[in-house]
Amino acid sequence: MSWVGTVLGAAQRQGLAPETLLAHAGIPLDDLKAQRWPIDHITRLWRAAASLTQDAGFGLKAGSQVGPASFNVVSYILQSSPTLRESIAVVQKFQRLISDGGRFQMIAGERASWIVYHPRQGELAFSPHQLEAVLSAVVSFSRWVTGSGMSPLRAQFSHSALGPLSGYQAVFHCPVDFEQAFSGLLLGNAVLDQPLPQADPQLAAVHQQYAAARLAALSEESTADLATELRGWLAAQLGHAPPDRAQAAQAFGMTERTFARRLQNLALSYTGLLDAARQEHACQAVAHTQRAFSDIAQSLGFAEASAFNRAFKRWTGGAPGEYRRIGRSDEILLI
Repeated sequence: MSWVGTVLGAAQRQGLAPETLLAHAGIPLDDLKAQRWPIDHITRLWRAAASLTQDAGFGLKAGSQVGPASFNVVSYILQSSPTLRESIAVVQKFQRLISDGGRFQMIAGERASWIVYHPRQGELAFSPHQLEAVLSAVVSFSRWVTGSGMSPLRAQFSHSALGPLSGYQAVFHCPVDFEQAFSGLLLGNAVLDQPLPQADPQLAAVHQQYAAARLAALSEESTADLATELRGWLAAQLGHAPPDRAQAAQAFGMTERTFARRLQNLALSYTGLLDAARQEHACQAVAHTQRAFSDIAQSLGFAEASAFNRAFKRWTGGAPGEYRRIGRSDEILLI
């Protein structure tokens, strides 16, 4: 929920009450009590803030307000790390404790290194304000943790400029490019490898141990929730061509390998869950509608009616026609 607080705080500084912002985003006020939000919830919040404030620099300003305690235990590890480069490695390791919305990549060069941010969006496309806030936050936190007025050598974004170039230069103090292949910052290696003034290996180790425990607990929680969310998602997708595992993994913001591992930890398989969803959909459609069986078969991804008939018999022990007659008889008796 770290970014939620950042967005709400930035909006409040412009006179926008949290209740107003959440209502515009279509998010219930009670959701503020949740420990984590779906990725699309966060995106809706950013979009609402940008829409209501009409501020082209909203994301830049929100990111600039990020301080030493903005991101829970991860902030403390960053402060006590030996160098800025190792601080960034900590963010890569514990990113999920901050947000599920993306990941950082370090591309090392001879004299400078790129810090690239890869957004991990849900069904909604990321707001460009989110990307600008992330890179602005990296610069803000780097200046704080190094105790200097460090600046990137270059900043770039994959989207077009949202406002005047002067607004970007006021934040980054360097050349800024747009419509590039990726969003990121180019930092000199001398800055990245300079010892940090608050470096404390023992304190960093203590914080990392706690963060690792929180990350493990979070993985267990999200894995348990995955089964329920996936069943609901599959039920909503049926009626069209059934989604394959790659599409499901993408919808849940994971790689196929991670997705398969999460299901394996629950002793579940994607094929089995999809088959169960198709069975429930088929039984409802056969028993309680007058749709042609061929239409139902096609909507569930069966190329031929014979394949659907075989699957239906495996699910129920009988043919679709028999199942429909029984279903109609039960309805008559209830009437």
